[in-house]
Amino acid sequence: MTYHPLKDFIDNVPDFPKPGVLFRDISPLLSTKFPETVQALSHLFTEEELKDVDGFAGVDSRGFIFASALATRLNKQFIMPRKGGKLPPPYKEASYSLEYGEAKLQMKPGNGNVIIIDDVLATGGTLKAAATLCSDAGYTIKGFAVLINLKFLNNFEWNGLHPRAVISYEE
Repeated sequence: MTYHPLKDFIDNVPDFPKPGVLFRDISPLLSTKFPETVQALSHLFTEEELKDVDGFAGVDSRGFIFASALATRLNKQFIMPRKGGKLPPPYKEASYSLEYGEAKLQMKPGNGNVIIIDDVLATGGTLKAAATLCSDAGYTIKGFAVLINLKFLNNFEWNGLHPRAVISYEE
């Protein structure tokens, strides 16, 4: 695991949501170190890289927290890939697999260069669907940022882009 001081504020909850799963609960981190968390996410990209970025696309729902804070902090747009059924038409849609079934993301068409933000990267299905959706909706993906990357569950890459993470778990 890559150590970051914010890791100390993440609770490890064994056997949740099912036996054998070690859940990384970010609730304590958000309630005690939110400004520091947003700052750490903002430092994942250089000023030069951010010059070409128009906005942050936060994946519904916890990605909204970080993307909206980053958009405010860096004076960028906030774009919302939403869970299916939350938007009136017109919208673009992408389906993806979850551990327990299928899901959909939807978003309004737009344009510009975006960084996709989410809280946790596990297997990569949601992040891949968000990237495909943003691209189909007219956006150009410039990068990915997550608070936590569970690297032992994925080798995520999309069109040559790899996610950047504040905290990575190798096992």
